[in-house]
Amino acid sequence: MAPSTPSVPARRGRVRLRRTALMGVPAAAAAAALVVLTAQGAIAAQFSISGMPFTVTATQLQGTGFEQYGGLDNMAPNSPNAGDTGGQELVMVSAIKDATLANLCQSVDLGGVDLVIHAGGGSKLVAAHDLVTDSSTIAGDASFKNIEIGGDASTFTKGDSKGPSGVFGQQADTVTINNLRQVNYATTAAAFTLPGLHMSFNSKGC
Repeated sequence: MAPSTPSVPARRGRVRLRRTALMGVPAAAAAAALVVLTAQGAIAAQFSISGMPFTVTATQLQGTGFEQYGGLDNMAPNSPNAGDTGGQELVMVSAIKDATLANLCQSVDLGGVDLVIHAGGGSKLVAAHDLVTDSSTIAGDASFKNIEIGGDASTFTKGDSKGPSGVFGQQADTVTINNLRQVNYATTAAAFTLPGLHMSFNSKGC
């Protein structure tokens, strides 16, 4: 009889830990008042992520219909970017029904050179409807109107997104974040308008 294939308890344990951590990710973000953009609901990141993080900055974000909870993004099978993650990335899933951003910058490190996107300078703001981003890091000076912290993500009503049942989340009527900085793995939107769009390769990202 051939010997049985050994199990890999370390990786399984890590995946279980990632799933358990969904309960606490949004709570930590709320306590630090660093919240914005991301959700896996109506227009969630239903594609396989590349596993390459990208940076997003804006001098100000304003939004109505805000929701946030934890999520897991998945890479394509056998992705070269998986490393020891098991092909999954733990993210803060946030959704904004309608959002505007001033002085948007987005960059991704391609290995020695960054692809950089600028849009929304001056009085011409970037606008998005059903904006969804999946973030590993969110920072800025945030304020909310009628925020509810600790709700079950599957019961949210302030936006168009609902999270998994039993997952800790938060929602608010409005959100404003000054000096926004995010590290994201995915962004989706039902509509995305970028006035003054400029794309270029640069030695430095956002």
